[in-house]
Amino acid sequence: MNKYLLLLTGLLILNGCVTAPIDESEITRELAQGRRSRAQIITDRSIEADSLDELSGDKELLAQTHINVHAFNGAALLTGEAPSEALRAKAVNLVRSVDDVKIVYNKITIAPPSDLSSRANDAQLAANVRAALDKIRTLNGFSPTMVKAYTEQGVVYLMGKVHRNEGTVVINLVRYQPNVKQIITVFEYLD
Repeated sequence: MNKYLLLLTGLLILNGCVTAPIDESEITRELAQGRRSRAQIITDRSIEADSLDELSGDKELLAQTHINVHAFNGAALLTGEAPSEALRAKAVNLVRSVDDVKIVYNKITIAPPSDLSSRANDAQLAANVRAALDKIRTLNGFSPTMVKAYTEQGVVYLMGKVHRNEGTVVINLVRYQPNVKQIITVFEYLD
C-alpha cells in the first residue's frame, strides 16, 4: 500500500499537479543566503500555487497539456507542452491574471504532453544542475540559493537575481552538464 502511495505522489509531482507547502527551513536558508525578502519568497510560492490552481481548474488545459509554473521575484516562467497555440495562449492569459504576477515568460512548446520517462529524465537533470551549482565556491557573496534551475525536455531554465559575472559562471557551469540541450536564462541582473 505504501509503495503505491509513494508511486502516486511521485507521479503527481512529476506531472506538476502538486505544489509543495511552504517550507520554513528552505525560506530561512534562502533569506540567509539569497536576495529575496521573506514576503517575496512567499508571494512567489503563492503565484505558483494560484497559477496551478487556475490551470488545473480549466478542464481542457488539465486534460490536454503539461504545464509547469515557476515564479521568482514576481516573474512567472511557464514551461511544458500544449498541443495548440490556442491552449498555450489560454494558459498564458490565466497566469497573467494571477495576483502579483509582474511578467510572464512563455516557454510552453507546441507539442503533445511529455511522457513520464521524459519528465523523470528532466527531474534527474535538474537535480544534477542543482548539485553542480552547490559546488560554486569561487564567487564572493554568491550562494546557489540565488539561482533556481528548472528543466523541460533537456532545456535548462535559470532564474534568479544575480550580478552579470555570477550569471556567466552559472551558465558556463551548467553548459557542461551531461544531457543539457539548451540553456535559457531568466535572470534579473543587479548590475
